[in-house]
Amino acid sequence: SSGRTALGARPIPLINTSSSDRFDERSLVEAARHDANAFAALYRRYVERIHAYAYRRSGSRAIAEDVTSATFEKALRGLERYRWREPGIGPWLFRIASNELVDVHRREGRQDRAAHNLRASGPSGDAALEVPEDDPGGGEEVRAALGRIPPRYQRALTLRYFADLSNEEAAAAMGVSRATMAVVVHRAGAAL
Repeated sequence: SSGRTALGARPIPLINTSSSDRFDERSLVEAARHDANAFAALYRRYVERIHAYAYRRSGSRAIAEDVTSATFEKALRGLERYRWREPGIGPWLFRIASNELVDVHRREGRQDRAAHNLRASGPSGDAALEVPEDDPGGGEEVRAALGRIPPRYQRALTLRYFADLSNEEAAAAMGVSRATMAVVVHRAGAAL
């Protein structure tokens, strides 16, 4: 597999591998509290991943754009209350995006349609969520199956695989421990 996502772009790593990169992001977050240019740098660092995640979850570019916009607007307003945690600010942003998606679907009363429109493209080796590129149905069976599992399981699988988050990042985004996340993902996969 080429490692490309459903949108054709390579995933952007969320966790920076070097401690200096993590320190740089932490410094950037602190600066963004009072400097628009620093916030713009955080925005550029994460906007593509948040948009891709929102698109995969909703199946709609318009919804993805609205969710992405709302995510960064809320992040800007909430930055004063944000407290730094490893693995960085990314999981917090994905949590905001995930909550925005839930709100959108509630407002529109389209929970079932949203689950049906989910875009599936797990990373290589995760056959449970992979949709072949030549699938003429576009992954209809996977999306339908996702719509039949509990919302917590949907959220866990989509954060872990659709957003290409590591177990640690997805756990932080859901507000659970890594061990709990591993159990939830395992159970979600079995339910799927």
